[in-house]
Amino acid sequence: MPHTYTLSDFDFALPPELIAQHPTPERSASRLLDGRAWPPVDRIFRELPALLAPGDLLVFNDTRVIKARLYGAKASGGAVEALIERVLPGHEVWAHLRASKSPRAGSIVRFAGAFDAEVLGRGGPDDGLFHLRFPEDPLVLLDRHGHVPLPPYITHADSEDDERRYQTVFAAKPGAVAAPTAALHFDEGVLAALRERRIGTAHVTLHVGAGTFQPVRTENLAEHKMHSEWFEVSADTVAAIERTRAAGGRIVAVGTTTLRALESAAISGQLVAGSRDTDIFITPGFTFRVVDRLVTNFHLPKSTLMMLVSAFAGHAHIMALYRHAVEQRYRFFSYGDAMLLARISAHD
Repeated sequence: MPHTYTLSDFDFALPPELIAQHPTPERSASRLLDGRAWPPVDRIFRELPALLAPGDLLVFNDTRVIKARLYGAKASGGAVEALIERVLPGHEVWAHLRASKSPRAGSIVRFAGAFDAEVLGRGGPDDGLFHLRFPEDPLVLLDRHGHVPLPPYITHADSEDDERRYQTVFAAKPGAVAAPTAALHFDEGVLAALRERRIGTAHVTLHVGAGTFQPVRTENLAEHKMHSEWFEVSADTVAAIERTRAAGGRIVAVGTTTLRALESAAISGQLVAGSRDTDIFITPGFTFRVVDRLVTNFHLPKSTLMMLVSAFAGHAHIMALYRHAVEQRYRFFSYGDAMLLARISAHD
């Protein structure tokens, strides 16, 4: 009978000083825990191309992080902090708002002392978001007045360095409020080494939402309501995956967001191009249809991403890798180090 996992199964002790507050000076100089087998091997990220085979295909998430955090005030003078979750047509957005008292529909919030946004109401893909209308293109206003939406466990205010480093070198399509962090380790040198080794690359787009940091609050995982994110898998990427498979190559997802997009697109049993919202919740027992290898950072205790990597590489194996990472003082979370995992049922 399959084991029924509860929230406590995904907990681990993490010394707070291992939570990376800043990235390594050089992207590909971060550490890489090669966790494809036991015992794991401690490596440097720029070694990744040598760990993959010619003919393999790396799939990246080409989303671009927007300056989604805004500071403002209600007409009463009360402070408001907004995190824009999704940009909609017609200069409208869904946003998380923090204020001592929630602004009502019809009220105005002035952001950055520069522009007024009208509160239209509540709702959204994940209930509880605020529906706002901006006076012009939200992406333009955010770029001008917004702040880099650093995760809640990074304690410094955003800087110019964060504008550069909390963004992948190939970020293309604006819409994410959190970076696809496994891809932050790639630089031009690593990308060139992949090309030299004849390892293919392809892209999906998944606009990472703030829900990625949302804690799971129920011991019973079936009761957790997963956040929703928009993704797109192009016909070109589907074709590249099919060609790779036919030639015997492996599909390597760079980051859990890429894996979420690919497995969402294949949930019917077959990989289909297209774009839509997904609230896929990957826990042990999930059937993976696309991804053979996963490059990923180290995740928060009791998070949905701990459940995802446990489903992918095996719960006992993941917990052992995390113990090793803590003992060896790896750096954790968005600005931390990376690991390389093999899918449990994937045989070389």
